[in-house]
Amino acid sequence: MGGGHGLLAHLLLILDDSSPDALVVDLAPPPSGTKLRAVLVATWPRLAGRVRVVTAAIGTVTVAPTDLVVSSHACGSLTDQVLNLATAARARVAVLPCCHDLDGDDNGPLSGWLDGALEIDVMRAVRLRQRGYRVWTQRIPAAITPKNRLLMGTPMDEAHQA
Repeated sequence: MGGGHGLLAHLLLILDDSSPDALVVDLAPPPSGTKLRAVLVATWPRLAGRVRVVTAAIGTVTVAPTDLVVSSHACGSLTDQVLNLATAARARVAVLPCCHDLDGDDNGPLSGWLDGALEIDVMRAVRLRQRGYRVWTQRIPAAITPKNRLLMGTPMDEAHQA
């Protein structure tokens, strides 16, 4: 979601060949995406025909419970839109939030203890748990990206079956 040129979708399929396909959703995919996809398919031919790019708002996409909904550097409220879309479908989700809106409605009661961006992400994790998700939090090395908090969740009923 907010998939840009589609690199993350391709990488996920390279890492997990059991997934049949990936959908990249973005309001304005960059022109470089076509070239990038061609290079990736030339290098990994098994990716051919498995990544589809849709120019659309994420709210117009249908998500199934069997999907994994992912967004990297989901700016501002995009992170919340992705979380809402995934949880409405009871799908697994992973987001790497960035560009936090410190004046938004998602701030919680922890601003006396936590900086604003961390507080927003803590509240996102809490809301995900309240929606019946098992939650994992991790950090990507700051040398890779300074916006490095990874929030992942899976519906608890799925986690208990696995």
